[in-house]
Amino acid sequence: MSLHLYDTARRELREFRPQRAGTASIYVCGATVQGVPHVGHVRSGLDFDVLRRWLAHSGYDVLLVRNVTDIDDKILTKAAAAGRPWWEWAATHERAFAAAYDALGCLPPSVEPRATGHVTEMVELIERLIEGGHAYAVDGDVYFAVSTWPSYGELSGQRIDEMEQGEGSDTRGKRDARDFTLWKAAKPGEPDWPTPWGRGRPGWHLECSAMATHYLGPRFDIHGGGLDLVFPHHENELAQSRAAGDGFAEYWMHNAWVTMSGAKMSKSLGNTLTIPAVLERVRPVELRYYLVAPHYRSTVEFSEHALAEAAAAYRRIEAFVHRVHDRVGAVEVGRIADAFAAAMDDDVATPAALAEVHETVRRGNAALDAGERADALAAASAVRAMTGVLGLDPVVWADGATGGGAADAARQALSSLVESLLDQRIRARGERDFARADALRDELTAAGVAVEDTADGPTWSLKDGA
Repeated sequence: MSLHLYDTARRELREFRPQRAGTASIYVCGATVQGVPHVGHVRSGLDFDVLRRWLAHSGYDVLLVRNVTDIDDKILTKAAAAGRPWWEWAATHERAFAAAYDALGCLPPSVEPRATGHVTEMVELIERLIEGGHAYAVDGDVYFAVSTWPSYGELSGQRIDEMEQGEGSDTRGKRDARDFTLWKAAKPGEPDWPTPWGRGRPGWHLECSAMATHYLGPRFDIHGGGLDLVFPHHENELAQSRAAGDGFAEYWMHNAWVTMSGAKMSKSLGNTLTIPAVLERVRPVELRYYLVAPHYRSTVEFSEHALAEAAAAYRRIEAFVHRVHDRVGAVEVGRIADAFAAAMDDDVATPAALAEVHETVRRGNAALDAGERADALAAASAVRAMTGVLGLDPVVWADGATGGGAADAARQALSSLVESLLDQRIRARGERDFARADALRDELTAAGVAVEDTADGPTWSLKDGA
């Protein structure tokens, strides 16, 4: 089966056929750096990181652009409230997002442009739209004339007469309330740039169209982002880009939200969980597992219980690979199972892909316990290959290649010690030395480590308060 992806615009699974053979071009809407990143913010980065890894594994040369929105109403408002320069506020939180992506093992994008670095391209795009009769300037503001683009609404499926741009009540010179802002006239105390229509700053939708086409060309493969961006952001990007004569994205992909109590996780609702706070409870690789295990189009309802279950599931994978390493020898990256590849080709179906990983772990543990060393080693090698595609390879994380700092290093040291004792306990039980096995378990319990025996082998976790 070839790779098929769900296209939001067509509302169907479509076979992936790149614009250029052997190359996959992707634009992902990145962070608006208004504050500290939370779990909901990073899910998009992780989901498209998995897609990028699978495309690379499938032989594509992947060009991934993930932008930084560093000029925006929210940034200006929050910086002013904090009494800090807008550029310093944006730079501070841009670094926080970069640290979160790095901690969770996201590969760096091919390029990460800032909106403020591409005003020239934005002005040129506006000029093309005005020349084509799709935009108009009024007192320094520039608007896209929605009525001039008959296919407006094709991405979101909304009726044009039912749409609201969400730009507030200040319509000023708008000819139609449905028109959206391309350029905002300068206001006292705000940053601005010179244009043929006066000084001002760009509108959000304009920024992404200009950056995407600057780096990927007038037509590229995939445009991605969160489900909340379908309208108005991506709808407006599509309209203004096509109206200017660009083919723009061939496929539109959107990841679902992370929610709490059924509501989208957002700062405005006050239901956020920052990445540093969550990483005090689980390791970065365990949080990554938790967020990439569900299908990217499925909503993740955040809960501490589900997070703990995900961490335990990952530790079962990790424990198996380390057991094979300790008993048989070095585990190299092997071959991906056909069932895993079929799942990933089916719209990046990570739940089915991880089911194959856990099934391989189960078979590998059985082989190891039966003394079938070659089969156990082959299973562990396959697990490394499959988890590597998901950015979850236990060996890579143990080697610290993804970062994580001193806290993660301490967790890895603890993990090595605990796994060594668990391995001794497994051997003792295999030799029917139950007194020794119980003593080892008591030793772990006294140290604050809870052990659970499962069909896939023993797992462990730190007890509350340990």
